[in-house]
Amino acid sequence: MEFFHQPNLNWMGKAKYFFALSGILLAIGVFSVFRNGMTYGIDFKGGTLVTVKFAQAPNVDAIRSDLQKQGLGRSSIVAIHDVANPNANLVQIGLEGSAANEQQIDADKVLILNALHQSFPAGEPGKQDFNSASPSNLVDYLTRLDPLHLGAAVGDRYTQIANQLTDYRDKSRGGLVASLSDLSGSGAAPQIVSAIQQGFYAGPFAVGDTAIVGPKVGADLRRQAVYVTLYALAGMLIYVAIRFELIYGVAAVVAVFHDVLITLGLFALLKFEISLTVIAAMLTLVGYSMNDTIVIFDRVRENNRLMRRDAFPDIVNRSINQTLSRTILTSGLTFLTVLVLFVMGGPALRSFSFALVIGIVVGTYSSFGIAAPMVVAWNRWRGMSGGVKVAANTGSQPVVKSGAAKRIPA
Repeated sequence: MEFFHQPNLNWMGKAKYFFALSGILLAIGVFSVFRNGMTYGIDFKGGTLVTVKFAQAPNVDAIRSDLQKQGLGRSSIVAIHDVANPNANLVQIGLEGSAANEQQIDADKVLILNALHQSFPAGEPGKQDFNSASPSNLVDYLTRLDPLHLGAAVGDRYTQIANQLTDYRDKSRGGLVASLSDLSGSGAAPQIVSAIQQGFYAGPFAVGDTAIVGPKVGADLRRQAVYVTLYALAGMLIYVAIRFELIYGVAAVVAVFHDVLITLGLFALLKFEISLTVIAAMLTLVGYSMNDTIVIFDRVRENNRLMRRDAFPDIVNRSINQTLSRTILTSGLTFLTVLVLFVMGGPALRSFSFALVIGIVVGTYSSFGIAAPMVVAWNRWRGMSGGVKVAANTGSQPVVKSGAAKRIPA
């Protein structure tokens, strides 16, 4: 499929406009970074991560809205999809902060629990939530009620029963009992199950694992993310330099680095949050942009053999025009996909999809607007320094200033 039939656009004649546009975007990005700074997620900033299991499939957007109403707008909420147990109904709630000790962890956990209890009020007034009850709560309750009529011979009998019930809840039911009648499966006596039903109710959620990401860990993750990106760029530079020439590798890496900087600048300008998923999106766009650049460079190398009498800028123009339909087809379809993800993916995927949307646009543009003009500029400079003046966009042979005419290598 071809969108254009033999296009003849003078891309290299507009190189100065491409460089000017990139300079403006980079300047805006740098200004935004210095003015607003980067907005980091809990992965990089640090905080408390609490895993919550729900009895029914939760509405993540509704929970996020409820938490914001409770003053926890700095929290992040992500649904966890467990392949082994698709019906686990797990949600991870992150609260930004410096949870450096157990007291801070407990305080953050209490904030999240209080907000969730406001969103999911107690089902039966006057009763305790069994899914949040500790063994000591159950021991106190059973000892006071004494459903087995043990009297003075109670001993540690109710302690054993309480541990039996909580082990069943945590290990067999994943931390949450949907109905108290299910406790009969724990092996507890019917009197115990009946007594629990009198004083407890099965809450709609239960808190599971709680973890922290300290400031030092967040700083290490930020540093590692930078290293990973630089390693990827270095590997691509070596590959393209071996596959083509060093200048091609340098141009391709500069173009990709340009894509990353512009994307980060727009993140700072619009205050989108940077998390580990965003870093994954950044690496994806690095590979995508590099692939598009290599396609153009490969066509330049082929045409360089076929069009020996043409000026090098004309060869690059023709190569870009020949790959234009392919670029529009692949980039356009990919852009539409990630655009739908950005519009309809919800807040949880907003930053991730935004990085892909911007990365595809900027990555496609940089292949013909930054990488290709850099190679042309290098060849023009090398030709001029070697005594050859390249004819610009005329299709004529090089004009020799002194000596025999020689072809500028690509």
